[in-house]
Formats: sequence, C-alpha cells, structure tokens
Amino acid sequence: MGSSEVRVRRVYEPKEEGDGTRVLVDRLWPRGESREKAAIDKWLKDITPSNELRDWYHEDRTATRYDEFVERYRTELSDPVHTAAVRELVELVREGGPVTLITAVKDVPHSHVPVIVDHLEHELRHH
Repeated sequence: MGSSEVRVRRVYEPKEEGDGTRVLVDRLWPRGESREKAAIDKWLKDITPSNELRDWYHEDRTATRYDEFVERYRTELSDPVHTAAVRELVELVREGGPVTLITAVKDVPHSHVPVIVDHLEHELRHH
C-alpha cells in the first residue's frame, strides 16, 4: 500500500482535492464541526476502540499505557464488529483512489489512528 492510497488528516484541516474518500474514524462526531465543513463521505464508528478501552486509556495517557492500549486495540480489531468495519475500509482502498482517515484527536501519533493504518496495511498485504 503506497502512502498515496491512505492518508491521515485532522478534521479541522480544510478538505484537499487529493483526499479522495474521507472516512471519519472517531466514535464521536467532532465537537464544533459542521457536516458540510467536515466533508465526511463515510463514518466508520465500528472501527474505533470500544468505550471501555477508550475510557481506560484516557485515565492515564502515559507511554507505557499507550503500548498496552495498542495491544488491546489490536485484539479488538479481530472481533466480528471491528472485522466488518476493517473489511469495509479495505474495500474502499481497493476500489481505487485515495482514502483519507479523518480524526479529531489532538495527538494523532498516540491515538487509535496509527493502529488502524498499521492494521489496514497488514490486511491489504495479506488478504
């Protein structure tokens, strides 16, 4: 998977021509953002971490907790609900054109988004 196929952007950044299909990968709609301005084509709530995992991670956002969060989230991505959402995302990428994962999180590198990207790359390579 080339970097041109999947991109990551914050919802507060303006839409760009090369974004392709814009997929919101957050469980909650971004605060203060209108549907028109966000320009979301698809909202995959079911690909996000469970409420329990998200709450656990937000209790203490240390580096060691992030590593455990990643492991727990990878496990969740294998359950039936998450698998269906991952499959939907894989199909969007395979249909052609770029796909941009949209999020409202402030610290993208220490969020669920890199885990999704890594999992997506693995699925595209091996299935």
